[in-house]
Amino acid sequence: MDYCFSRDLYRYYGEKGESFVRRIFRPLELKYISLFRKANKCNFLPLRLYYILRLKRLSDRTQIQIPARTSIGEGFYIGHCGRIIIHPDARLGKNINIATGVTIGQENRGERKGTPVIEDNCWIGTNAVVVGNIKIGEDVLIAPLAYVNFDVPPHSIVIGNPARIIPKENATKDYICNIV
Repeated sequence: MDYCFSRDLYRYYGEKGESFVRRIFRPLELKYISLFRKANKCNFLPLRLYYILRLKRLSDRTQIQIPARTSIGEGFYIGHCGRIIIHPDARLGKNINIATGVTIGQENRGERKGTPVIEDNCWIGTNAVVVGNIKIGEDVLIAPLAYVNFDVPPHSIVIGNPARIIPKENATKDYICNIV
């Protein structure tokens, strides 16, 4: 089993791991992460294309759109199936939680032209939008419905539209479980 995916499983199930029954009835979002990791790590071109085609098919079913070349650290957690869009050039760190409706995208013009870098231990709430060449620091909680197009310092909560930053130590405490 891929090391990154085993860390993703830990985020879902903790120390117990995945039993045979859980593997058979694996949630679709976890199936998506498993297939994403295979497509992302595979160097053998025919097998990589096979995984990418399967990922596309599962994407149609789950409405999760994360291209295989996206850089995502270990301990990735998707809360529920539903529309999730991540730009292929976005970079996500370890222990990232993403809820339904999240968009992590590119700004096409202006001073923030580009895609975000999201550091470790971030929780992104339902229907949040993170766009532009910005950096989201470590231990940041982005509240549901927030629109973020500016840099966010570590240990912060981002809330609202237009978003505002609230400094807070341990901002994601009790939001991110089973940290790797």
